Amino acid sequence: MTVYLRSLETAVPPTVLIQSEARDVFAAQPGLSRLGSRLVSTCFDSAAIDTRYTALAELTTRSRAENPQFFDPATGLLLSPSTKVRNDIFATEATKLFIEAAEKAVSAAPGVDRSDITHLVTVSCTGFFNPGPDYKIVRALGLNPAVQRYHLGFMGCYAAFPALRAAKSFCDADPEAVVLVVCAELCSLHVRTSNDPDTIMGSALFADGAAAAVISARDIPDQPALLTLDSFETVLTPVGEEAMAWNIGDEGFEMVLGSYVPHIIDDHIIGALEPLLSGDGSLLGRPYRDIRHWAIHPGGRSILDKVQSRLELSDEQLLPARETLRNYGNMSSATVLFVIRHILDLPADGDDPGTAAPGDGERICSMAFGPGLTVETALFTKITAPKAAGTADANPGQRGAPRPAAALA
Repeated sequence: MTVYLRSLETAVPPTVLIQSEARDVFAAQPGLSRLGSRLVSTCFDSAAIDTRYTALAELTTRSRAENPQFFDPATGLLLSPSTKVRNDIFATEATKLFIEAAEKAVSAAPGVDRSDITHLVTVSCTGFFNPGPDYKIVRALGLNPAVQRYHLGFMGCYAAFPALRAAKSFCDADPEAVVLVVCAELCSLHVRTSNDPDTIMGSALFADGAAAAVISARDIPDQPALLTLDSFETVLTPVGEEAMAWNIGDEGFEMVLGSYVPHIIDDHIIGALEPLLSGDGSLLGRPYRDIRHWAIHPGGRSILDKVQSRLELSDEQLLPARETLRNYGNMSSATVLFVIRHILDLPADGDDPGTAAPGDGERICSMAFGPGLTVETALFTKITAPKAAGTADANPGQRGAPRPAAALA
């Protein structure tokens, strides 16, 4: 049975973080050692990020919160709120992003009404509350209260793929199923000043964002979908359990992102792709660059460098991932969906792989990495939809982005 991705939409909070200004704030914290200060400058400058988004308006230099909890612009100090304080903010601010992305995805799905939604899958690893985001979306969008709801929590950066795979399974089991998948992450809630290299790297990379998709097996005449969901695979690398992890501390969640992660990916990416590509005779044994479009989760610049080198992909083929990283940072589970959206928004008349939108029947190969070390892979096929009169393409990589606000600290 063919299962379709009928819409894919993104959302980000309104506050913009300027990477160079954030670097200066983190590097100036009084508790840093000389080595820690150098690491801050190195990590922020080498991250290949220009801007990120945060749900914490308090982080802007123009903010004048009466009782600042995260950043005091009067003193330039980063503060250390408890995990409860951070999670309470998550419950409020993540709900806004979940609902915004879900609303946009349902509104953009051709031939699908919100009353058609039968299943809802929500994803996040940056906070918890109950009744959770699945409940909030049902209420806010006026979905049928009998919608089957599922939440994938604390899986990390690869979790969009288990969510899409679950959606495909629901549709395979019931051809009338219509599944709404929503990922929303507030990674910036957990940034902190530290001399620890992993914590510094997390502060340099992570950001907030959301993405949502509508999936169904319904063939709706004259309402073409965006993609078909072809196949998914999961691989655990034989090493890496200690190199990437996500733990709960007293002052927020604590990222473990060891410097050896890119080397693990470099060593095992070929094996991780094999189960996915071996299931398709048209791709088996071909050079990886023959697949024109690659949606790689930009866990960091060095990870993208290793993927590109090992798979011998062109600069153009990595452009959607690198541009997503540059404009948005790493938004955990939502990020790879931003990359796919970037690919779909490319102009139709580009000359090189990565600079032209995929044509009818072209494949997109996608990968995401997370704790374990877990590698999730997926294959999609583009469906070309006739453009309605008077419509225009969104700017690649900028769907849902607000106009930049005052720079953040």
